[in-house]
Formats: sequence, C-alpha cells, structure tokens
Amino acid sequence: MDKGSARAAALTRLAIGLAQGIALFLLQKADEGKSWPATQPVLYAPLLLCVLAVPLLPLSALSAMRRRALLAWSAVAAALVAIMAVHAAWVGAAPDRLGAGPLSPPVFVAVAVLLFIAHHLVQPAEAAGKPVAPYADYFDLVGTNVVRLFLSLAFTGAFWLLLFLAGALFKLIGVEAIQKLIGETAFAFPATGLMFAAAVHMAVQLTEARAGLVRGVRTVGLVLLAWLLPLMVVIAGGFLATLPFTGLAPLWSTKAAASLLLSAAAALIILINAAYQDGLEPPNPILRWAARAASLLLIPIVALTAYALWLRIHQYGLTPDRVMAVTYLIVALGFTIGYTLAATRPGAWMKPLEATNLVMAAVSVLLLIALFTPIADPARLSVGSQVKRLESGKVAAERFDFQFLRFRSGRYGSLALEQLKSGRDAEVAKRAVAASTLKAWTIPESDKPDFSKIVVYPTGAKLPASFVSQDWGTQRPTCVNADSNCRALLLDVDGDGADEVLLGDEIRFDVFKTSEGRWARVAATSTACGFVDFDSALKSGQVRMGEPLPRRDLMVGDRALMLEPTDKGCPREAAPHTLKPVSGGLFGAPF
Repeated sequence: MDKGSARAAALTRLAIGLAQGIALFLLQKADEGKSWPATQPVLYAPLLLCVLAVPLLPLSALSAMRRRALLAWSAVAAALVAIMAVHAAWVGAAPDRLGAGPLSPPVFVAVAVLLFIAHHLVQPAEAAGKPVAPYADYFDLVGTNVVRLFLSLAFTGAFWLLLFLAGALFKLIGVEAIQKLIGETAFAFPATGLMFAAAVHMAVQLTEARAGLVRGVRTVGLVLLAWLLPLMVVIAGGFLATLPFTGLAPLWSTKAAASLLLSAAAALIILINAAYQDGLEPPNPILRWAARAASLLLIPIVALTAYALWLRIHQYGLTPDRVMAVTYLIVALGFTIGYTLAATRPGAWMKPLEATNLVMAAVSVLLLIALFTPIADPARLSVGSQVKRLESGKVAAERFDFQFLRFRSGRYGSLALEQLKSGRDAEVAKRAVAASTLKAWTIPESDKPDFSKIVVYPTGAKLPASFVSQDWGTQRPTCVNADSNCRALLLDVDGDGADEVLLGDEIRFDVFKTSEGRWARVAATSTACGFVDFDSALKSGQVRMGEPLPRRDLMVGDRALMLEPTDKGCPREAAPHTLKPVSGGLFGAPF
C-alpha cells in the first residue's frame, strides 16, 4: 500500500472510530435520561447493536475489500443485526438485560460471534473473486485478525491505564481536571472509539509489514496447542473405555452430562484444527494419528450427548438451556460427520476437514440467526413445549412453572399465560391468573419439597414430622423435585439408636441427620459398581449397614455403597453427627 492510500485509510478509520464513539455517547445519554430513542426499545435496540458492532467490519477490512463490496456487506450485516435486535426488543425485557433496551448479554455475544464468522467467510471469497476461496486464505485471515484484535484491545487498554495514571499523578499536586475529564462520558466514548480505530490501523499496518513474523508466532502457538491433542485423545478414550464398567448412572448423576460431553467434543475439534492448521503441510506422524483417533472419538461422545438430551427433553420438555444445547449438538454432529469422513477417507491427509469447517461455519451463522429471531427462539420453543405438556396432562397444574411464563420467556410466555387464563381447565386458569399478578419472582409452591408422594421404606414407615415440616429454604433435598423418582429409607446409619433419613433417586442416597431439632444432609453414597437396583432391594428389605472393616458401607443387596461426608460433615466437636476420617483416607466413626 502506498503512502497516500495508507493516509486515506488511516483518516477513514479514525473518522469511523470517532463517529462510533460519539454515537455511543448519545445513545448512552438517552438511556441515562430515559429520553428518545431510549423510550422506544424497538428503535433503541437495533441502533445500539448496529453502532456497537457494524463499524468493526470496515475498520478491519477497509484496505482488504473493494469499497463497493465492503459497503454492501456492511449493509447486509447491519440488516441482520437490526433484525436480531428488533426481535429481542419485541420479545420483551429479560431480567439480566443491559441498558434501556431489552438486550441481555447473549444477544451481544451472538451478534459478535455471527459477524466474526460471517466476515471471515465473506472477505476471503470477495478477495478471491469466487464464492469459495482456498482454505488457506480463510485460515490465514482468521489468525491474522485475532492477532490484530488482541493488539488493538491491548493498545486501547494501555491508553486508559496511562490516563488513569496521569489523573492520579496530577491529583497529587491538587490538579483534578484530568480525573474529572476522563470520568466524563462525553470524553470517554469518543476517545475510546478514536483510540481503538487508531490501534486497528496500526495493527493492520504492522501485520501487513511483518506478515511472516505473525504467521511464525501463530504457527508456534498452534503447534504447542496441537501437542495437547494426544493427551486429550487418551483422556477421551479412557473415559469411553471406562463407561462399560461404571455404567451411565454416574454420568447422569452430574445433572450436567450434556454440557460436559459437548465441552469434550469442542476440545477435540479445536485441537484437531490446531494440528491441521492450513493443511498445506502434514504435521508430525503422532499428531496425524491423534487427529484421526480424535475424529473417531467424536462419534460416541456426540452420540452420548444426543442420548442425554433426548432423555431430558422426552421426560421434561424443552427449556431455553436445552434448546441451546440442541443447537450446540447440531454443530457438533456436523463436525463429527465431516471429521469422520476426513479421518477414514483415503487421499490427502484429512482433506475433507476443510470443507467441513466452511460448511459448519455457514451453518453456525444460520443457526445464530434462527435462535435470535422467531424461527427458533429458545423462549418460543420452550413455552410451546411446556404448555403442550401441561395441556396433555404430562405435568400437573400444581407442578407447572407458571412463573417461567410470567418472568423468563418474554412476550411468548405472556401470550401463553393469557391463553391459559381463559382455558377450560379451572385449576390451570386459577394458577395462571395468580402468576400474572405477581410483581417479582418468588419461590413457587412447586419448588418447595413435597414429600407426600414419596414411598417410604421399610413398608409402612413414615417420614418424621419434623423432617416434613422443616423450612428447608435453599437447602431443600435435590431428590425431591419434578425431575426425580425419589424414595425414602429410615435406617440407623451411625449406630446411635436413632434413625437417619435416606433420600435416593436412581443414582444415589443422601443421608440426613437431625441435630438440635434441625435436619441436615451429612453424607452421600457413591459406588463404582455401575447400576444399583434400589427399588428391588428396598422392597425386599435388602438394605442394611455393612460391618465396620474399617468403615461401614451401605449395603444394597450385594452392592456396597460408600458413605462420603458432605461439607456439613467435616469434623466439628460441637456437631454430634460429624464424620471423622480414619487412617488410609477412608471415612469411619461412626459411618
């Protein structure tokens, strides 16, 4: 780039940054003063998001894309961002919203991710003059822009650190003008926009002049990261190899199986790409084999994730978190199919990975648009799913979360609540009317422990009245909720002559003991034996305490479940139900 073009690019970037800063300042003042356009969320939300996000595109690609193409792409991006923001405003304010408009943090994150992915699909294709550019171009641009973004943010942060230092220094001699100046939003927003734009221009100039150095640093970092791939393969392989011996029960007991499995899949995908890089030169043979193995390990991991999600959705319907998890699963499934083909197909090493990455990048953009528009809004899908369960009788009115419709699902929930208020079911209508009058989220009755339907063993026994009537607050037994098949057992666990209460679901038992009239969870069971048939053992009376050798296990049939103390069971002289560790690291006395 000649000096004239560089000077013009610099002035243009500075103008964009200054205009962005001024616009953000004006929007902030409108928000602060509750004046127009902040009083019109459907207008304010798209203005805020567009001003915040869209200028980053010309700042980044000013020298790399033709002017007409850059303007067209920026207009398309602004339209997409505006649609997402208008939808967020139409749905209604979320409890964790930001600013005057109903923009919660996920909207900002989604816009940033969408524009980042889409821009790195558009710019290389425009530069190549065809719909799909060489894969190395995409890889190079992503790496370079990540470096530029890091440098720009670091420069802007250093600028503000120096301003704060200057303010503190001058305050030492009684001059407070600088501190007052940097505290004014009229200065802060334009100055930040201007400095960030200047930093972007300098970062672009630096990375273009030292392109080889940037690629070298990036390559070193990725190679170091890639050597974690064999370790991750061993971890994932060991985990999968252990499952046949432990069963799926310990995995389901985490209540976060899908998210943990998706995290493992994401780690494998990232490390595979660190090993592959731009695909121009095959890596070390160890990394090549590790990448193939990792691609195949994705199959069982994603299959387990799908099974875990299907179980929860089939039993309890959709929630916003589950809709997001399904979206992540779709992306993971696409990568799994593509990477499996890449690992097993003969020819150039993992070559189909390139097409897979590009296709899934485009799919990710489409999914983000769907999630933050009416197409697949998590709130809309969740409301529809939960209301259908209510109307079909799968969940009783007294256990249905009407407050989710009132407070956590925006307009979709409000509309559903209005329909339920005029429905044929009198109980549902009464509870819908009660929920619609609430001013703030409260703990619903359905969230309070309901012990009335719990089967108590030995047969004919009843839970202690003090246990049932206790105000549990946030310490309520996790077993007692709509998502668990809870049963209770009265058993003298510690040999003091008084029965403890054991609450268990399909996974384990929690042990509750009373002290000074209040019940508290003091221990929980664990086993490495896989599935334990609690119901059969309870019905046949085959649950007892084992012999103290040197600890007492809970014997369920022929299976031994080790009792592990909770935090409340740590040694305290004042607590009669504490568990004390004995030699060898096992817990005994009294358990």
